[in-house]
Order: sequence, then C-alpha cells, then structure tokens
Amino acid sequence: HKGRYGYRRITLVLKNLGMIINHKCVQRLMQLMGLKSCIRVVKYRSYKGEVGKVADNVLQRQFKADRPNQKWATDVTEFNVSGNKLYLSPIIDLFNGEIVSFDLSERPVFSQIIRMLKKSFRKVKSTQNIILHSDQGWQYQMKAYQNILKEKGIVQSMSRKGNCLDNAVIENFFGTIKSEMFY
Repeated sequence: HKGRYGYRRITLVLKNLGMIINHKCVQRLMQLMGLKSCIRVVKYRSYKGEVGKVADNVLQRQFKADRPNQKWATDVTEFNVSGNKLYLSPIIDLFNGEIVSFDLSERPVFSQIIRMLKKSFRKVKSTQNIILHSDQGWQYQMKAYQNILKEKGIVQSMSRKGNCLDNAVIENFFGTIKSEMFY
C-alpha cells in the first residue's frame, strides 16, 4: 500500500481477506520488517480570536449519534499540492461518518464555509436542532456564520482552545484521507 497503511488498517485488510489475525501480531511483524505508514505533515491552523467566547462545547466528546443529521462536525485542513495550497472544508455526519457536504478552495476564506453550509442545506432540508461542532477557527467565530446557524435552527458547538480531542472525529478523517489517499 505504498506506506499508506498502518498496522490497524493492514489488520482490517487481512481480516477482510478471511485471515484470522491479531492486530498486535500485525504490528510486531510490521516492526520486524521495517514497515510503517508515512508520517503526517503539520496541518493548517485557523485559530484567531477570543477563547471560549462564541459557543459552548455542547458535543462534549459524545461522538455517537442515534440517527442521521443529529450531530455534525466540521473543520478546515490544508493540502500542499505541487507547491500550491488547497483547503478542504467538509461537514461529517457523526451517525455514520458520511460527508454531508464539502468545499475545496485555494485560500482559507469565509466564503468557502458559506458555500459548504449552503450545499448541506440543499441536501438536508430540516436542520432544526442539529448540533454542528467545530474548533475555534476564525471562520466559526464570525457573527455571519453564527447568524446562518441560528436562522436554520442549528446548535453551534465549539471545542475548547488547543484541544484537538474535542474535535477528534473530523481530525481523524483528515488524517486518514491524507495518509491513504493524498501522501
């Protein structure tokens, strides 16, 4: 897999092929053979502004949802493609990990977030009481963003400053997509 898969993913592939094998065995064998996944590159950081003044952490690391369109998570990540930067902004549904909408931009601008939101509103008609969780990036602290969420009846939730575990689902998605598809 060209250095894209770690021991956990290799274990899943082997199990899907019908082999019965423990992840610790796969990890040990990969270490013996000198096989490991590529190291991830430092990500884009979008924080600018007040700490904890915009929205509470409503999600509280409760990443499981009982039904679709109950809890969403969003963030922005950076890809360096041949010296040019691209910024991906998706919304992920915490019920099944489905990408509700996304937008790709050459610059991390607020209009990218608006386009992503509008795509999600076209796909999901009833947005009442959906919890939309994000980090404390400058885009999510803007009054225009907060007003759009209020108009649609969406509950805004934000991670605590400097705590990537509060937004672990979307961070994990970015790590996986970069390791397995991009690098």
